[in-house]
Amino acid sequence: MRLDIDTCLKKASVCSPWLFRINAGSCNGCDVELATTALIPRYDVERLGCHYTGSPRQADIVLVTGPVTIKMRDYVLRVWNEIPEPKVTVAVGICPISGGVFRDSYAIAGPLSRLVPVDVNVPGCPPRPQAIMEGVVLAKQIWMKKLGILEG
Repeated sequence: MRLDIDTCLKKASVCSPWLFRINAGSCNGCDVELATTALIPRYDVERLGCHYTGSPRQADIVLVTGPVTIKMRDYVLRVWNEIPEPKVTVAVGICPISGGVFRDSYAIAGPLSRLVPVDVNVPGCPPRPQAIMEGVVLAKQIWMKKLGILEG
């Protein structure tokens, strides 16, 4: 059986999706938990084959924290648009999902789903590292489906 180059590249890239974090005005509680998934071996996302990147142009999965403030709205949209397709968006924490305690504030442009399509929601204030890991696993599966590697 002969595979074409696109199929080979897709299968090779599935081994290591890149994660990019966007802080959309959070209190940093969720960002601390995201750091836990990057630095502590017990919850290390690299066990899943994922790596954090500092550039949105290399990212496959974007993790967004914070309620999306008015000041951060344009930044979030600009960075999100820089991420190549297929991309998966994960809302980490209750703030990007619904606005959290800031929901009715004059300074909030969110929730995130008003601005960009959200594929995975990880609720919590802040979410536990286990929940973030579960969300990343789900995001990786969605990403693989978008690539055409996984059936479903």
